[in-house]
Amino acid sequence: MKSAVAIGGATAFSACLGREEVDVPTGPDDLSSHPERQHAWNDVLPTDDHGNVVAPRHRVLLYLNYRHRGQRTEEDRAMTETALEGVEHAYQRSGNGLLMTMSYSRAYFDRLDGALPQSVDLPRPEALAPFEDPELDTPDAVVHLASNHAQVVLGTEEALKGNQSVLNGVDQPDASLTDVFEVVDRRTGFIGDGLPTENADDAEGVPADKVPEDAPLFMGFKSGFEKNQASEDRITIQSGPFASGTTQHISKLQLNLNQWYNQDDRWQREAKMFCPYHAENDVIEGTGDNLGDSSKIDDCGPTTETAREMGVVGHAQKSAAVRENDQPLILRRDFDSTDGGQAGLHFLALQREIGDFVKTREAMNGTDVAEQSAVGQRNNNGILQYIRTESRGNYLVPPRSLRALPPVNPSSDRQEVGDASS
Repeated sequence: MKSAVAIGGATAFSACLGREEVDVPTGPDDLSSHPERQHAWNDVLPTDDHGNVVAPRHRVLLYLNYRHRGQRTEEDRAMTETALEGVEHAYQRSGNGLLMTMSYSRAYFDRLDGALPQSVDLPRPEALAPFEDPELDTPDAVVHLASNHAQVVLGTEEALKGNQSVLNGVDQPDASLTDVFEVVDRRTGFIGDGLPTENADDAEGVPADKVPEDAPLFMGFKSGFEKNQASEDRITIQSGPFASGTTQHISKLQLNLNQWYNQDDRWQREAKMFCPYHAENDVIEGTGDNLGDSSKIDDCGPTTETAREMGVVGHAQKSAAVRENDQPLILRRDFDSTDGGQAGLHFLALQREIGDFVKTREAMNGTDVAEQSAVGQRNNNGILQYIRTESRGNYLVPPRSLRALPPVNPSSDRQEVGDASS
């Protein structure tokens, strides 16, 4: 199923229909019950025994450029919304159905008259560490598709491209996204217990015999602990015409798993992913399910002190330093990938302001730790030495009512957002 998603197209979709015997409920005829927050997924996703949200297993990112290089047209806006509503009628809004967002880059808004409102922090992407030189992604828009079923993301993609007239028994409109946009890139991936091991043969440099069989991610540990994630309320833009929206950062990361598993032992992997305290005290069992709803970083101690005493500092230990009112600033919805035959990670983060992501990333760089201890700029500095950033992009995820070719500064009476709009 993962391979089919990676390949894409009508043939892969047909193959999934033949192999995935699932009954996916259709969406409602009246879509008014869908929340204004496109990013409000958690209420329709299951949780594990510890209350952690269980992420949808299959993902597709479609990178789009608007075909008309001038101002948007009302005809194009209507066609975009019609196409999006078509797939929402076909699939229930849920993890077993379809979850979807459509977001827009600063490059898109820069082509429109006027400036983004002050309530939106959306700078152009840039390198965020002295040791990286990423490509800077500037498509006009990105559609993020997520489902537990491969056939759902593939069927949705084909319908949005105008290649599927009937989807899950529901007639699709004549309008398609590709009437309005050109697809300039396609990225895929997966997350979930056992999926990295099952798909290890699809990528170079993955020591399949070393990746834990039940690991949800290539690097062998759980992530997305409930107490280490920002809430959907925390990441939502609170005022202005884009209230109920959020911002999104997507990084494409290449993983060096041979080094991770063959150079380092279990103690080192635990110390670098979490912190030396966890490794010293056998805090983590297996992939870390025993940690419950938190990575237990409060026990790790200050990063600089740990670096000086142990010669290594943990990835999660560094990230814990970036909080506001003791709450994280970003909500991660990242996933593994074998795009291009390489083991990778599409790091997708949602936050109220891109500046919140930048603060978090600066903490990940561990520059202060490297300057004040024997820890290197990358070596023994969390997991930096095992990751290479290939690309970065920043996007605005507007509220649902503005998701189809939004203007740069829409006139709106929605100046504040409360919990009811979630």
